[in-house]
Amino acid sequence: MNFLYKGIDSRTGKSVSGKLSSASHDSAVKELKGKGLFIAELNEQKETIWNKDLDITIGPPVKNQDFVIFCRQLATLLNAGTTIVEAIKILGEQVSSKKFKQTLDEIYFDIRSGTTFSQSCAKYPKIFDKVFINMVRAGETSGDLENVLDRLATFYEKERRVREKVKSAMMYPIAVSIIAVGVVVILLTVVLPSLLNNLTSMGGEIPVPTKIVMALSDFLIHQWYVALLIVAAIILSFMAVKRNPKGQYMLDYVKLKIPVFGLLAQKTILARVTRTMASLFASSVPVLQTLTMSSEIANNEVVKKVINESKESLRAGESLSLPLSKSWVFPKLVSHMVKVGEESGQLDTMLEKVADFYEEEVEQMAARMSAIIEPLMIVILGVIVGTIVLAAILPMFSIYDNFGG
Repeated sequence: MNFLYKGIDSRTGKSVSGKLSSASHDSAVKELKGKGLFIAELNEQKETIWNKDLDITIGPPVKNQDFVIFCRQLATLLNAGTTIVEAIKILGEQVSSKKFKQTLDEIYFDIRSGTTFSQSCAKYPKIFDKVFINMVRAGETSGDLENVLDRLATFYEKERRVREKVKSAMMYPIAVSIIAVGVVVILLTVVLPSLLNNLTSMGGEIPVPTKIVMALSDFLIHQWYVALLIVAAIILSFMAVKRNPKGQYMLDYVKLKIPVFGLLAQKTILARVTRTMASLFASSVPVLQTLTMSSEIANNEVVKKVINESKESLRAGESLSLPLSKSWVFPKLVSHMVKVGEESGQLDTMLEKVADFYEEEVEQMAARMSAIIEPLMIVILGVIVGTIVLAAILPMFSIYDNFGG
């Protein structure tokens, strides 16, 4: 149930208003009083098509850059001696995102009523992920929250930079492929049919390439629904395979084995996983919990399986590096650095060095791919369009021969 409330903050004397989700009217009253509010109005919001919370946010509710700034500023305020309650209040007044501001206001009231910062953040998983919550919880326990927040800002900043590099490398071939498909469809269904009909009506032998293009054009014009059904069947089959654990594992395996792109995907995952591990270990998050979150953030079943094997290895009293050294997914560099970190007691430092290395590798590889793929895709598009155009003009030579004869 959703409730709209108005009241007065008992500590500041300021009027406040907002929206609250609660199981009942009584529980809503109890929750608002627990936050230190004198309730002036509390009314249930009747759900209609206009005010129903459909939760269909496109993209992340908070931009990565805004979240990084939030972490940095919160760390700075805590370092300056500001209490967590006052710091959240100050930042809640500064953020530009309406959704983020509303969330920080709720967190502010939660902390004032006795809830820890990490517990309050855990209520909003779409904004605060598991890495953030667990690192903050560890920081609260160790009394080192400001340094943990600085570390989180660095973590999210570097993750965004790697993601943007990979995205920029992939966007061009995807965009050119879409344009190529559009150009080919327009040529085959709009431009070529009338031209080919006029040329073939003049007589002359029709070359094989032209016959193929005419057949494809006829298929797209008169049996387009079959093409759509084929595309739909491929998409549905792909979705069905992804829902099956074995199918998902197979797809993730193939993804890592694709020439060039597979290597980029592998290095991206390694950078993300090792950066996550380094940040969590440095914040004193328990080892098994760190491995669980790292396996989830990998977003690849092949990598996840290896990390889970490392968890079982630790439970059995063996080393973390042993399962990594046996897997093709983790290069020798990773397993060796992890082993050195285990032996020296500096696992977080070693993992951070590995993460730095692979982040640099991803950036360089993405730049090289962009430089190679851009002219290559233009050539491929030119060959496709040129082949279709050539097939269209080939009958002209037969017509000229007939006129010459």
